[in-house]
Amino acid sequence: MISDKLLQARIYEKNNESSAESRPRFHFTPRTGWMNDPNGFSYYDGAYHLFYQYYPYDTKWGPMHWGHARSEDLVHWEYLPAALAPDRSYDAEGCWSGSAVTLPDGRQLLVYTGRLVTENREEGIFQVQCLAVGDGLDYEKYEGNPVITGADLPAGASVRDFRDPKVWLDETTGCYLMAVGSRAADGSGQILLFRSRDGFSWTYVKVLEACHGQYGHMWECPDFTVFGDKGLLMVSPQDMIREGEFQNAHGNMYLAGSYDKETCTFSREEVHAIDHGYDFYATQTLIAPDGRRIMIAWMQAWENAHEHPFPQDWAGMMTVPRELTLKGNRLIQNPIREIEKLRSDKVAYHNLTLNGRIKLAGISGRCLDMTVDVKPVSPEDHYEYFEIRLAEGEVRGRYYTSVLRYEPAAGLVTFDRAVSGYAGDCLPARKLKLDEDRDGVIRFRILLDKYSAEIFVNDGEYVLSSVLETSQAARGISFISQGDCRIDIEKYDMF
Repeated sequence: MISDKLLQARIYEKNNESSAESRPRFHFTPRTGWMNDPNGFSYYDGAYHLFYQYYPYDTKWGPMHWGHARSEDLVHWEYLPAALAPDRSYDAEGCWSGSAVTLPDGRQLLVYTGRLVTENREEGIFQVQCLAVGDGLDYEKYEGNPVITGADLPAGASVRDFRDPKVWLDETTGCYLMAVGSRAADGSGQILLFRSRDGFSWTYVKVLEACHGQYGHMWECPDFTVFGDKGLLMVSPQDMIREGEFQNAHGNMYLAGSYDKETCTFSREEVHAIDHGYDFYATQTLIAPDGRRIMIAWMQAWENAHEHPFPQDWAGMMTVPRELTLKGNRLIQNPIREIEKLRSDKVAYHNLTLNGRIKLAGISGRCLDMTVDVKPVSPEDHYEYFEIRLAEGEVRGRYYTSVLRYEPAAGLVTFDRAVSGYAGDCLPARKLKLDEDRDGVIRFRILLDKYSAEIFVNDGEYVLSSVLETSQAARGISFISQGDCRIDIEKYDMF
């Protein structure tokens, strides 16, 4: 039975769907209105499904619904009717982030966070975990909701900050496991682990990992995946201190280490930022039918999420889905190979010697996939720095561009959008310190899509993702070198 609130949302989004012309070409945006975290990113019934935090009635955050879309290739998406609306006592303030898994009987189980509010709000607002079951189009909320409440939590765990369940099938035991973001008694982030044999009745197992005051406070949007005997835990910490590779107050982070499947014991070995750009939050992963682990995230930072640089009837973008691999304990990310089908009009330059500034015929635009390889002219003759200026042009009498710079002596990559037109960017530039000295050799793969840039460094060893407000009239690209270097460029338009 579809509730009145859900029916109202479905009618509204159908009648107010944003035009294709207003959206980026190959980044997912909401059907209309506001979007933030990806939810329920999964492969179900022969297609990829993406749900998302959604308020269809405005381009500002409101009581959360779950939007829904389906794709056969992770590139072309079909909007489906909204899946969930806040229409029960336990989720009246919003159906918050969660995940999805397939049940043995073929139905899809959605797991999400709701809130219980006491009659006197000052006495208590408690986050709880809830379920809905459906067929890939319509979903019925479970009559036993909520299935996990404060009564199920370990001593000291916050009942107010307890959200964003990630569920997966543990093939070792045949049980379902659920990782949920939480705060410990000391106020810092932790991830709680629960287990269920049927997906409906859940039991607390242990603290999977905790930060003990080291990495922010609340840990939101956990995602846990296993690579052989390795575990990869991704979280979005709140209230981070700007330090080293962590440069956003509400940031992103992965913890890699060993994982014992029998005891569900994760042992942290390394901690790093997932993405070093301005805009990246709330990761979700799935396992594709061919075995690839694929990740998507919200391409936005909460610090500037409520600014609306684009005068559109939608707000919020997802990243391009990324293929993930582990190299030791280091995460490697690359755009899914399926986006290459969008490429056209190849332009290539090989073995160009550069010292100064140059613009090249055929190298411009705001929807493109471009790879640039840079190296010194000789091992003895290193250049001081190399720059790529993106979205370059004179707009309304002002100079607009975003600057990507590499300084080989320092091993430093910088992305700076301070003059790109974004109102909030008195923020510092984003800086990335490479782990290895590559003798001035570096590769950038740059995806531009009207309102964004995703920059993959050295075949996915590092990524910087950022929203760009720059006017679409600013389409220029230039290359600058202080000192002699050689460059190879391969650029495709994306349609």
